[in-house]
Amino acid sequence: MNQYISLLSRVLICIIFLMAGFGKIMDPLGTMKYMMAMGMPFTGFFLICTIIIEIGGGLSLLLGYKAEWGARALFLFLIPVTLIFHHNFTDKMQMILFLKNLAILGALLQVSIYGAGALSLDSYKKQ
Repeated sequence: MNQYISLLSRVLICIIFLMAGFGKIMDPLGTMKYMMAMGMPFTGFFLICTIIIEIGGGLSLLLGYKAEWGARALFLFLIPVTLIFHHNFTDKMQMILFLKNLAILGALLQVSIYGAGALSLDSYKKQ
């Protein structure tokens, strides 16, 4: 039963990153405008990096392939994202998004420490 729970948790975590990454691919100009509004420089460069990290890390979690590394990359990526985009605590929605990201950081730490579980490509390769 634990292997199914581990798989489900990875799927639930990865959905947000995969949807965000593909959303940025579908609307790169809108994303870069939002990044500029938040004071970010080099938005084209950071947009490409973000897409690579979100989709690459999301697929890593989904497939359980090098999931510890994918979770660590997403963890390190999510720290500055949270601080840059969700720091206005007078806005209730920004506070909720900040707390959501904290919860995601906790889930990513779990995967980075305990791995992807039995139903993963990493586990399959060990057999």
